[in-house]
Amino acid sequence: MAKIKTKFICQECGYESSKWMGRCPGCQNWNTMVEEIEDKKKQGASRTGLGSGTDGKRQKPQSITKISGEREARINTSIMELNRVLGGGIVPGSLVLVGGDPGIGKSTLLLQMSAILAAQDHKVLYISGEESVKQTKLRADRLTIQADKLFVLAETDMEYIERAIDEVEPDMVVIDSIQTIHQAEITSAPGSVSQVRETTSSFMRIAKTRGIAVFIVGHVTKQGSIAGPKLLEHMVDSVLYFEGERHHTYRILRAVKNRFGSTNEIGIFEMKEHGLVEVKNPSEIFLEERSKGVAGSIVAASMEGTRPVLVELQALVSPSSYANPKRTATGVDHNRVSLLMAVLEKRVGLLLQNQDAFLNVAGGVKLDEPAVDLAIAICVASSFRDQVTSPTDVVMGEVGLTGEIRRVSRIEQRVGEAAKLGFKRAIIPQKNMGGWTIPEGIEVVGVSTLEEAIQVTSEGNQRPW
Repeated sequence: MAKIKTKFICQECGYESSKWMGRCPGCQNWNTMVEEIEDKKKQGASRTGLGSGTDGKRQKPQSITKISGEREARINTSIMELNRVLGGGIVPGSLVLVGGDPGIGKSTLLLQMSAILAAQDHKVLYISGEESVKQTKLRADRLTIQADKLFVLAETDMEYIERAIDEVEPDMVVIDSIQTIHQAEITSAPGSVSQVRETTSSFMRIAKTRGIAVFIVGHVTKQGSIAGPKLLEHMVDSVLYFEGERHHTYRILRAVKNRFGSTNEIGIFEMKEHGLVEVKNPSEIFLEERSKGVAGSIVAASMEGTRPVLVELQALVSPSSYANPKRTATGVDHNRVSLLMAVLEKRVGLLLQNQDAFLNVAGGVKLDEPAVDLAIAICVASSFRDQVTSPTDVVMGEVGLTGEIRRVSRIEQRVGEAAKLGFKRAIIPQKNMGGWTIPEGIEVVGVSTLEEAIQVTSEGNQRPW
């Protein structure tokens, strides 16, 4: 009897070893090496690759000038926020990975999308590996979904799933979730690196060779990344993350990879009793609970892809009782906040080295563009000096290490969004002045240095004592 050979595979990064190790050399994580049986049967076996057509014949190399460059018509989901994130709709033959925390609304969004496409006369196959058909039906009833062309299957065997796809011939397939699907010839358990890698490869082949759009749901780890090797994200065409707090109603769908559109777009939804509802104007949502007449608050104009979003930044600066003051930032980069506080201390003369500083972006939004630098600096200075900023001011600009205010992109869209929401004054970089049309009802002030910007926002707003 032949000896069974085993190997140890890291469940985080896919690193393989012939012996067990407590710490993975690849990702440096502890206790992630799992023993799996090494399968030799597949070596040398014939497989159907991406270059194979539906008849199984291999394609031949072609000159790039002779390949048809016509764009395929995207499938409109009728959910404008989802269309925005996907780059204009679903591309036939694409493989999309959707990740997010448990209970955040991934299955709800995909079921709503499936029902809309089925109502548009597209065949949709919804495959659930975590719920029975009756459980999926109960969720569909709660979402008031009735569609004859929406087919539901509860299955985890990859071979049977392929037969079901051949039988239904759908335009779109939803897999909920990829960690539950397994292939019988692979000896490791469902959800392991080998299973996730092989099943995703099979779905990629199905999507590319048959022109079927495939959406797969992926679990996330404690660190917030999609479970399984990073290879999984490289294999798919698009990676979408569903973000938000489970105890709040608003959800943000963010593209971190998209071969068919921008990776900076976000879609905003609100979770209600009958499912997810689009938020048409997110700026109003983020500003509706803003306090007026309080020091340490300012509104910044940020760009998320092609969409301008106005959000409130809040800062609390207070004397520290420790040798090392605390620096806490939520929604913005902690290192960026420390850098800007150093610029305030060196260029403006604010003594912040003995002050605790806490910064927060209201609404749970994450901002990572340099255009919010000026807003961070102004709200920190406002809280430190206890000077109230005007509630009708909006600021935007990048701050350099010498205290200069540098230009930002898409200034006209940012100021236009502020004017639409009733803001009376916009403080922008001096370099952005001129060359564009200023909307009616808003004053635009150009500033060159951080000290000048702080002076402009605090004029006439000193707190009376």
